[in-house]
Amino acid sequence: MRFALDSEQRDFAASIDAALGAADVPAAVRAWAHGDTAPARAVWARLSDLGVTALAVTEKYDGLAAHPVDLIVACERLGRWCVPGPVAESLAVAPILLDGDDRSTALAAGDLIATVALPPTVPRAVAADFAGLVLVGTDGAVTDAVAGAGHPSVDPTRELFDVTATGAGRPADVGRAYEFGVLATAAQLVGAGQSMLDMSVDYAKQRSQFGRLIGSYQVIKHKLADVHIALELARPLVYGAALSLAGDSADTACDVSAAKAAASDAALLSARAALQTHGAIGYTAEHDLSHWLLRVQALHSAWGTPTAHRRRVLAALCATEMTK
Repeated sequence: MRFALDSEQRDFAASIDAALGAADVPAAVRAWAHGDTAPARAVWARLSDLGVTALAVTEKYDGLAAHPVDLIVACERLGRWCVPGPVAESLAVAPILLDGDDRSTALAAGDLIATVALPPTVPRAVAADFAGLVLVGTDGAVTDAVAGAGHPSVDPTRELFDVTATGAGRPADVGRAYEFGVLATAAQLVGAGQSMLDMSVDYAKQRSQFGRLIGSYQVIKHKLADVHIALELARPLVYGAALSLAGDSADTACDVSAAKAAASDAALLSARAALQTHGAIGYTAEHDLSHWLLRVQALHSAWGTPTAHRRRVLAALCATEMTK
């Protein structure tokens, strides 16, 4: 199985990089932390201009009905640029839950940002005060919901909200929506981990200690090399899981959970290495690295902890073995 992106996917990723590179996303994250979400909405407007918000929406509602790999390409880039807001929820999960709902048109156009809760695995909705639509999915049905009490997150752009369902439920493929939410989160983690690795490499080439650039020390080289290896091992798992989702493979749950566990571990390793490479300055809110550090801490357990997903992988492997 090949995991290399084709030229169109690479061009799409480059277009996202160009748009977000000009958007000053760290400034939007910083503004959100002080209660101003207007810059973040401007970032999301750029995403809609690129068609990112339409990727998972069906053509009937003016969406692109893109391949899951294309969606994961976008989510990885958004993680790399630390885009705030309910990324996995609005781009990957809501289009599935709203299948057959006319509001999908607004979702595709970027006029509507959605967030979701899928209890018990995802009991609260992230950034419900930012989203224009809150959904709750349980037992094969989805219901509109209203946000209740908020609970602070380590990442100020990812406050969690209790939700209360309103109205009657509609049939929805909640199970598939969950898999997409997990995988989109894993893709963001890989992107965030890569961004921190790049920042660390650049900083190691500039910072001097004891009269030498710290990047010349073997301990720094080995630490960053370990991060690179972890990310390179996690990335194909993420894209392989996207192919499993596209093909409705019987191994989808196992593949998605393996990807999330590996991506979580790799991103956390990158965060630790980045903080150790940058030193005390990495702790400061004034340094952009802090945004990625907090984002990885939040996404590490979002849509299931690595431990929970390893258990799911183990259960899937045991079930396979018992059928032999």
